[in-house]
Amino acid sequence: MSAYKRKRRRRLNPRFALLCLALVLGAAAVGLWWASRGLPGEDIAVPDYVERDYIPVNEWSRPGTPLEDINAVVIHYVGNPGTTARANRNYFASLSSGEEGTYASSHFVVGLEGEVVQCVPLTEIAYASNGRNGDTVSIEVCHPDETGEFSSVTYGRCVELTAWLCREFKLDPEKDVIRHYDVTGKECPRYYVENPDAWEQFKADVAAELAAGEKN
Repeated sequence: MSAYKRKRRRRLNPRFALLCLALVLGAAAVGLWWASRGLPGEDIAVPDYVERDYIPVNEWSRPGTPLEDINAVVIHYVGNPGTTARANRNYFASLSSGEEGTYASSHFVVGLEGEVVQCVPLTEIAYASNGRNGDTVSIEVCHPDETGEFSSVTYGRCVELTAWLCREFKLDPEKDVIRHYDVTGKECPRYYVENPDAWEQFKADVAAELAAGEKN
């Protein structure tokens, strides 16, 4: 008998091999699905009343960062009474120089006459809602005076736009339409922070608009 024991060859358990293969293939499939799913805002056709006029890509107001999730719509007020949607869009664009050292923008601005300007694509984040920039769409709303209350035409358009966004991204107006105040405690939009009933009515009007659109 040899002084050396023969080393036994370990046989690979076929069940274990199949399990490993299944795990590898499953991980590859998930990776391919994730890579191909795209961004939620891709290929979205905006309503006819929206004018697309994107601000230039820059560090301060349009960083070009992908918006990978859309879980809510955030309502703001511009805080500068009497200014137009165009003026606010141009202000965001002017920040690209970096001279003010301010980070600010919004996906949409609703104007005093109900006009809507889109400043940032729905595939990119806007600098509007602090810690919620990465998963929300922002709407800045113009107002005629210091109270921050929206005019009737502006209010109606904002309701319409918000309902459209809820429809496109399957959002619930009751819990997924929020104020800047709900993110940071900032008094924005002022009138709808100081008057909670008015805010509840806004969400109810969005829900009604959403339901009406689904029936048509």
